[in-house]
Amino acid sequence: MHHDMTHDMIQASDSCPLCNGTEVVEYHRDQHRTYRQCSACQLVFVPRCFHLSDDQEKAEYDLHENDPQDLGYRSFLNRLAQPLLERLQPGSQGLDFGSGPGPCLSLILEEQGHTVALYDLYYANHPELLESQYDFITTTEVVEHLAKPLFELERLWGLVKPGGQLAIMTKLVASPEKFASWHYKSDPTHISFFSVATFDYLGQQWGSAPQFIGADVIIFQR
Repeated sequence: MHHDMTHDMIQASDSCPLCNGTEVVEYHRDQHRTYRQCSACQLVFVPRCFHLSDDQEKAEYDLHENDPQDLGYRSFLNRLAQPLLERLQPGSQGLDFGSGPGPCLSLILEEQGHTVALYDLYYANHPELLESQYDFITTTEVVEHLAKPLFELERLWGLVKPGGQLAIMTKLVASPEKFASWHYKSDPTHISFFSVATFDYLGQQWGSAPQFIGADVIIFQR
């Protein structure tokens, strides 16, 4: 292949998957892959050449059996459920995007009188659910897996009714020093890493300032 052409292809695929920014620098490198950071929205991301195939990705998810009866897992999800419940009208209708193999958050919310539809690419693939609008959308430990975070997050934001909530749970990037020893990056399905600055960037795009709750919960109100 002609050298210049290869270079152009690399450049195109290296643009930021959240804002399409092209000013991208290397953030970190380990023995498995490299991590780049966009200077516009600050997203840290793994270049596409290191992404797993769908089959490999599903095999990894099948290993993460989260048992809804596991009290530790419930208290983990309560970090998102509690602040969200405080913001919901009684009998709200929501969507859990990326609900996974053992839905648990939906049970917590349904116990409080809300209705939750489940969507997951691998475990509850009901694309018609992405054509309705909701009082709230939850997405816990999902955004770090997204190869196309711009497409997915814009789509979700569009499904939230005016006044509704988009509640996200993901661990936040702090600094290159902390990133170097961060366990979160060692999961091969984690490819998009958000920081406070990245969510602030999204908030500016959406005209809705993110509310940061605890270490890993972010809520946007439509």
